[in-house]
Amino acid sequence: MNETIHILLVDDHPLVRDGLRARLEAVPYLNVVAEAGGAEEALEQAAHCKVDLVLMDINMRGTSGIEATAQFRARFPAIAVLILSMHDKLEYVSQAMQAGARGYVLKDAPGKDIVLAIDTVMAGGIYYSAALARQLARPLVQDNQLTVREQEVLQQLAKGESNKQIAKVLDLSVRTVETHRLNIKRKLGIEGQAELIKYAVQHARFDP
Repeated sequence: MNETIHILLVDDHPLVRDGLRARLEAVPYLNVVAEAGGAEEALEQAAHCKVDLVLMDINMRGTSGIEATAQFRARFPAIAVLILSMHDKLEYVSQAMQAGARGYVLKDAPGKDIVLAIDTVMAGGIYYSAALARQLARPLVQDNQLTVREQEVLQQLAKGESNKQIAKVLDLSVRTVETHRLNIKRKLGIEGQAELIKYAVQHARFDP
């Protein structure tokens, strides 16, 4: 018989929390002990309730779920945090795991996947939704996805060059460089500028 798992739901949409509570409490050993609509309220709930696991959304008013995850790991290291989000970008997954999350489940995943994720995390493992696991298992970008010019822009980004400096080096207009950057991010599934620079540093190819 499974030991009872005490869960804190964190999502700023009451209807979403209601649906999650109904889905989880259909499983005998899952007990939703508290709910919160934001990070501050969630931390307060965790201080007054027995919580084993937090099911955390990312997009919330005020403090994001990723920032809240880091706060939970700092204040309540014994509480596992499992992200439940609509975002399937690897950038979000990476940020969540770096913040201390133990897993990442997509909101459109079947109910049984959420239960499996909770079981896996509480057993000490790491869990990703199947769609995310497939993305993580393959290279972020294939060699032929970026054009030669995009590779050149990526090389300059890795050197820390600005759009203006790249334009000068490659004899392009600044607007053209900006377009190449947007295309690179689209192809890589990257949204933030910081994540693009990080990728460039890690993956750009340099001529010998």
